[in-house]
Amino acid sequence: MKILILNDVAAAVGGAETFTLDLRDEFRRRGHDARVFASDALGGEGGAAADYTCFGTTGELRTLNRVANPRAWLALRAALSEFRPDVVHVRMFMTQLSPLVLPLLTGIPSLYHAAWYETICPIGLRLLPDGSVCEFEAGRACRQQGCLSRRAWVALMTQRALWNRWRDVFGLFVANSGAMERRLREHGIGPTRVIWNGVPRRPRRPPLAGPPVVAYAGRFSREKGVGYLVEAFARARDAVPDASLLLLGDGPDREPLAARAAELGIGGSVRWAGHLARDAMERELESAWVVATPSVLEEPFGLAAAEALMRGTAVVASNHGGLAEIVRDGETGVLVPPRDTEALAAALAALLSDRTRCEALGAAGHDWAWDRLSRERCADRFLEAYEEIRTGSRPAATSSARGGA
Repeated sequence: MKILILNDVAAAVGGAETFTLDLRDEFRRRGHDARVFASDALGGEGGAAADYTCFGTTGELRTLNRVANPRAWLALRAALSEFRPDVVHVRMFMTQLSPLVLPLLTGIPSLYHAAWYETICPIGLRLLPDGSVCEFEAGRACRQQGCLSRRAWVALMTQRALWNRWRDVFGLFVANSGAMERRLREHGIGPTRVIWNGVPRRPRRPPLAGPPVVAYAGRFSREKGVGYLVEAFARARDAVPDASLLLLGDGPDREPLAARAAELGIGGSVRWAGHLARDAMERELESAWVVATPSVLEEPFGLAAAEALMRGTAVVASNHGGLAEIVRDGETGVLVPPRDTEALAAALAALLSDRTRCEALGAAGHDWAWDRLSRERCADRFLEAYEEIRTGSRPAATSSARGGA
């Protein structure tokens, strides 16, 4: 099968981008001709792993580019003419490629894969400025609640209108969790199907040794809740004095977080490992007793948590969004209310003082992820979905799409 995957960028700079490349490579391993179309928005890295590229930008033109990127339209038209795919799989496209590319998919079996909230929220997060989850319909509320400037509001409402005009090119809308599917349906988007993301299968990490470590891997930004993690760790460390906090990644909150750690007197117990390649990151995370994913936003899926489960590491996660589906409370990890520093601190302290429980949760998580969250299983489900939109058959039930979870 000839499969074209569209994504805003094609570089391993985040979970969504890494997943895109992993999925393409898994299809290729099975003998399919799978290719990625992406912008070069991050310079050399943006389209580094793409098979087809177009113009993208992170500069002043980005807002206009999001509404209509004519060079993406031209490049995609050429790619479709040259490749002639059997199916097109569209992932993130509204920060660079723009809805202008959608009419080109008319007549080609296509699905939209919702990896975040870009089609129902102009900023993609569904978070209000105070950090609470937004329940407003996109429109005037985006200005009234202070989420968008006037200029950005005009541009992104235009983008939204173009999306609504052309979204009928998709024969199926795939959500990466039941939580995401519910949000799509609330906004009249369908038909839908749930396919959980997949991560590479790997052997369970070595037995835990050394002092207890809680780790976080991801972006240092408000919506990820890293600030709550730093506060909670400071409290947990009172109960487990030899514990340390390992932070992998980067982002706009890096310096404020470091300053806050110093204020709390835990600067010497926090290690900043930076952004690492996958192999190096895995080596760092093998020592973690617990991986924390304290997201403030409703994570559409929670790739870092899925990777931790596959690694065989206990997880403490926010009890909403996709995280509440893939982390089994009391079985593979612990779920806590988002933005609840006290509950997060209590969960961390309990696990960091109990190596045996961490090992038990990690072992159960590895077994559970191996059967349900593998890249291979995810690819199987997408190949089924591709056949459905090519043949016009009715999508299977949501539960079977998740793999019986």
